[in-house]
Amino acid sequence: MTTELEDTRALTMVRFGRTSAPGGNGLPPVPMDQLPPGPRWPALVQTAALMRFRHQFHPWLHRKYGDAFTVNLVPGNRPLVLFTSPAVTKEIFAADPEVFHAGKGNAILGPIMGEHSLLLQDSAEHHRARKLLMPAFLGKALRSYRTLVAEVATVEVSGWTEDETFRSLDRMNALTLEVILRVVFGVTDEARLRQMRPAVTRTVDINPVILLGWAYPRLQRFGPWLRTIENAVELDRLIYAEIRERRTATDLAERPDVLSRLLAATDPDDEHGGLSDTELRDQLVTLLLAGHETTASALSWALVEVGRDPELRARTLRAVDEGDDAWLEAVFKESMRLHPVIPMVVRTLMKPATVGGWNLPAGTTVGPSILMSHQQETNFGDPEAFRPDRFLAGGDEPVPSLNVWIPFGGGVRRCIGAGFSLMEGVEVLRSVFGEYDVTTVGTDVPKVRNITSVPRRGARIRVRRR
Repeated sequence: MTTELEDTRALTMVRFGRTSAPGGNGLPPVPMDQLPPGPRWPALVQTAALMRFRHQFHPWLHRKYGDAFTVNLVPGNRPLVLFTSPAVTKEIFAADPEVFHAGKGNAILGPIMGEHSLLLQDSAEHHRARKLLMPAFLGKALRSYRTLVAEVATVEVSGWTEDETFRSLDRMNALTLEVILRVVFGVTDEARLRQMRPAVTRTVDINPVILLGWAYPRLQRFGPWLRTIENAVELDRLIYAEIRERRTATDLAERPDVLSRLLAATDPDDEHGGLSDTELRDQLVTLLLAGHETTASALSWALVEVGRDPELRARTLRAVDEGDDAWLEAVFKESMRLHPVIPMVVRTLMKPATVGGWNLPAGTTVGPSILMSHQQETNFGDPEAFRPDRFLAGGDEPVPSLNVWIPFGGGVRRCIGAGFSLMEGVEVLRSVFGEYDVTTVGTDVPKVRNITSVPRRGARIRVRRR
């Protein structure tokens, strides 16, 4: 009889084995002479530049090659064609999802997220999963999470110390992790929370080198790759235990968390009924990785930007007092614009297609550069300035369209948690500025951590009670 740990390890190793295949996931070779121009460096060097130095590399590529450029990536010298024109962004987001596969473009995340992740699925599988997940992120469900998020934010913020410099990124990471565990996973038992927090943190804090290493399965026996697998086994054990225990609950309909809603979700047209344990695990980890450090980074940048400008601070404090959620959401959106957490949105062509006037062969991965879309003067006036009012109707310029402000992607693959993220951002900013006046300490610049960008110095602030 196998133990729970042995059972979990078997499931984890099957996932790593199925999602760590080298050589481009069976995609056909792509003739390089049919692609837009790009650097001729070795693929490993281009991959390192794209992953570690994205904030310098994207602008350099745009200056040197124009609105379309190709980067070659390991493994397999796979081409990635990035575009910077809003018209092409719209074209990609509106394209046939049977030809423009998002899942294959995100395959590097497979070992951690799992093959059933909404980010890695395509075609009928993606449609089924999205249909089952969507009700948990709309309307009444979304409104019910607001109270839980506000409670978590209030507890976190109430423990801050006045007139002491601290890294707001660390505090926002702790807060958003608690939101994920309590609001998404529905974990309330403190003993289980103490077990899950470090396993989740180690999952999020992964060097890009680890991600690249999954393309070479032999590395999984060594050093940081082996430690990552061991942590994955432990996190999987905790998640599967939570799922299996929750399946026995008799009050799923009354529980407000996302996991309980997903367990109760069924589709009468689906022969499988609902989501299996493995599917639930993959979707929960996807929500964890997509909604934890991404939101924390955006919130910490928002605090830094507001805290450095007396007029913005006064406007934000007034918005909290007057219940002006539109302003708080605009602050959060502008933070995501000026400080993109992820650099691009990608799709892989399953058939030849014309994109941005280029006739591209099957196997090519394409996508808009979020970094360049958010930085261009033609998309955002005075793009280096932090101006939340650009997201308010009736301002001096039109509200940015979903083809130029693209932190959540777009089209049928737009992030399912976009509404949740915006709601969480508003509630956290309300809690912070309802309690404190915030002052920024020093300056900060972005650095790359796993697939996200975060403030290098931790977005340092000081607070004083109002």
